[in-house]
Formats: sequence, structure tokens, C-alpha cells
Amino acid sequence: MKDLNEHLCNYSRRHFLSKSSLGIGSIALASMLNPQMLLGNEKKSIVDTNGGVLGKPHFAPKAKRVIYLFQSGAPSQFELFDYKPLLEKMDGKNLPDSVRGGQRLTGMSSNQRSFPIVGSRFAFKQHGESGAWVSELLPHLAKISDELCFIKSMNTEAINHDPAITFFQTGSQQPGRPSIGSWLSYGLGSDNKNLPNFSVMLSRGSGQPSGQPLYSRLWGNGFLPSVHQGVQFRSAKDPVLYLNNPDGISAINRRNLLDHLGELNEMQYQAIGDPEITSRISQYEMAYRMQTSVPEVADLSDEPESTFELYGPDSRKPGTYAANCIKARRLIEKDVKFVQLYHMGWDQHGNLPTAIQGQCRDVDQASAALVTDLKRRGLLEDTLVIWGGEFGRTAYCQGTMNAETYGRDHHPRCFSIWMAGAGVKPGITYGATDEFGYNATESPVHVHDFQATLLHLLGLDHEKLIFKHQGRRFRLTDVHGHVVKDILS
Repeated sequence: MKDLNEHLCNYSRRHFLSKSSLGIGSIALASMLNPQMLLGNEKKSIVDTNGGVLGKPHFAPKAKRVIYLFQSGAPSQFELFDYKPLLEKMDGKNLPDSVRGGQRLTGMSSNQRSFPIVGSRFAFKQHGESGAWVSELLPHLAKISDELCFIKSMNTEAINHDPAITFFQTGSQQPGRPSIGSWLSYGLGSDNKNLPNFSVMLSRGSGQPSGQPLYSRLWGNGFLPSVHQGVQFRSAKDPVLYLNNPDGISAINRRNLLDHLGELNEMQYQAIGDPEITSRISQYEMAYRMQTSVPEVADLSDEPESTFELYGPDSRKPGTYAANCIKARRLIEKDVKFVQLYHMGWDQHGNLPTAIQGQCRDVDQASAALVTDLKRRGLLEDTLVIWGGEFGRTAYCQGTMNAETYGRDHHPRCFSIWMAGAGVKPGITYGATDEFGYNATESPVHVHDFQATLLHLLGLDHEKLIFKHQGRRFRLTDVHGHVVKDILS
């Protein structure tokens, strides 16, 4: 409790100045839009748009914000982080049955007559004081390897993309559950009432532009109040859809409309007590405030030239992964709690050596730049950055295999991700796989363990963040999950 009280009272100079400057700006804006607000005559809404259900964390958090760089399609660990020289030695030979052990296969390779081992065509080296193995495909991440915590023993039950991504984001392979960002919004509330607490951005990979599709339910609120759903930012003229006033409608007219509509909705709420009415009121008000806040955060024209040089040439192109990384940093600077980036195109069943080079060019420099940028600004110490996909890739080849090309099928038994920043040990590699990279042999980390650890870093006990729905108490980790304490700083 002492640590928690110290956390609540301990505001950094940066945090105080940003809060105070935003407060002064908000007063000035409010005086222009609705002068009566300054006179204390504003009618108090029944909706508290900022507070979470918990009021405060269960214990002092290490992280205040999260940027989750989700690599949709499942990157191959063998070409990136999990160096397996035995695969190169046994290239072309059949994977021993004793290794596979009758494990489930996808329908795409279950009818193969053989399962030829395929070694990576890319060189690996150890980097930094930590000696982390990183592929030549990721030279920028290799340079900051001492900032990263690699987990090489991630595992999941899901073997197909949609259930696997849904499992990572919601804790269940079945659709309909709240996503991670929605749980955090529900539990902890917002630190900035002018921006969505849970923001989402998508980008398509150059390695495979027609990759696996994504569905908006991945950032949905499930059975939680709809005010907690993620808001998608786009690269088009309107960063968020339906924010702008129609032609002929002024800001004052819009404000009057919302005030009268709010009164009607509150009357309806008093009559029938449906909590979704309060969510709707809150969403209308948030959208009104976002008319000013969203264009400001989405406009990169005020970024110095050095920022674009750091993040790479793609960062100048709207909608790219690199440009989204800069926006993610800008959002967390405004105290947005959870920013989710999805980068598609990692589903490489064939032509992997060519396709993965394009994907790595998309993400390598920008991902490393994001960690570096956060550290320079003093934000990495309380911001958690996560990079990874929904499962891994097989040690054996799927489809055509020769000196130039090969593919890899889905593999849920073990794969690699990395984390950096608040609360995790930098420069370590946690967990290990067998010499074929087929099974986790040391410190396996299940998806629910990952989720429990993420919540723990934000000061939340995953067993106590609960929502009762249809007679059952639900949580992100369902009835599973253990905090991976060995990676905590």
C-alpha cells in the first residue's frame, strides 16, 4: 500500500507540465465553445468518462501505458530470433517423428508425404552485452538488443490465424470477449478525457500486401460497456470517421444539439436504467472533444526532420508501419493508455525468403526507433512496448523447397516475442526450445501467462479484474494464467 500511495503522489516534472498545459488549453477552448462552463453552470452528466471501475490499481504499477506492435500472420522465429544451426545441418532431411510426437497439424500440411527440415537462409550473430541472437534481417533491432527482453518459449493452443489472434487479444479463441485494451479502459479508466483510452492503427506489409484480414472485433469491447471499445485511427483525410460536423453545422450548434440529446438520453436512463445509454452519452461527448484533439495528434507536420530520419523513409508515408509508430509515440505522450498497432503480411506459407525481407524492412528500423525515441524522451521507463505475432512457424517446409524458396506452416508449440521498457528486464532471453525449435524445453510461457504479466505490470491482479456477465465472472485470463516473475525488473 505504501508503494501504491507513493505512485499516486509521485508526478514527474514532465507529467506535471503536460497536465497543467493541457488544463490551461482546455479552459481556453471551453471558454470559446461554451462560456457558461466557466461560470459553473454546466449541468453535471451522469457519466464519468474518465474513471475506471477499480478507482486505482491493485498495487503500484511499473507501466502506465502500453504500445503493442502486433505482427499479424505469425513471423517465423527461425528467420528472426531463434537460431537453430541443426536445421541448417539437416536441411532437406525429414523431421523425426519423435520430435513432432503426433502433434496436430493444419489442413495445409497434414497431407504432406514428408516433412523436410528447412534451415534459415539468413545469417545470425550475437549482439550486445547480452549476446542475443538476432538475424541479419533485423540490423536496427540488433543494435538495441540490450534494451529488449526476448521470450522464446511462447506457446498457444490455437493453430489457425483468426482464433489465434482472437486468443491473444481477448483471452479466448471464440469471438465476443473484450480485448486487452478494453479491459484496461474498464479497470483503470483514462488519463486524458480528450482522446480515446484505447487506440488502434493498421498497416499492410510490403512483403505480402494481400495478407490475412483483420476484424474490428479484435479491438471490440465484447460484453463490457461500449465506451471501452478501441477507436481505429486511419491514414486518410479524416483520421477517425464521423468526427467532423456536416456542412452548415457550427461548433456551437453541435454543442447545443449534444446538450439537448444528452438531456433526452438521461431521461431515458432514469426511466429504464440501461447502462448502455450512459456509454452512448459518453461516446457522443468524446467524439465532440476529439474534433480538436485527434487532428492535432495525427498531424506529423510538426515533427522535426530528425524524427523521420530516426524512423526511416517510410515514416513520411501515411498509413505505413513507421508512420504509425510515430503516431503511437504521440498518443502515449498524451497519456493514452493502450495503443495497438497491427502490421499484416507475415503469413508466409511459400516464398518465405523473399516475403520476409519485405516485412522486416517495414518494421525493423521503425520498431528500434520507437524504443530509442521513447528512451530519449524519458518515456520508456513507464511505457511497455511489445512485439510479436499469434504463433510461430514450423521447422519443416510447407510446399516447394529449393535453394531459393521455401515456406513454413503454422506452429503453436513455441515461438518468439520481445518486450521492452517499463517493468521488464532489459537484455535477457527467457525460455528456450529444443534443437529443432519444435517444442519449448525451458520456462514455457502460455498466452494467458503473457496476459497476466501484462496486467501485473500495469498494477492489476489478473484474478481480480472481473466482469460479471450472464451469471458468470469473466476475466481476460479466463481461469488460467501465471505472472512470469523472472522477467520482471
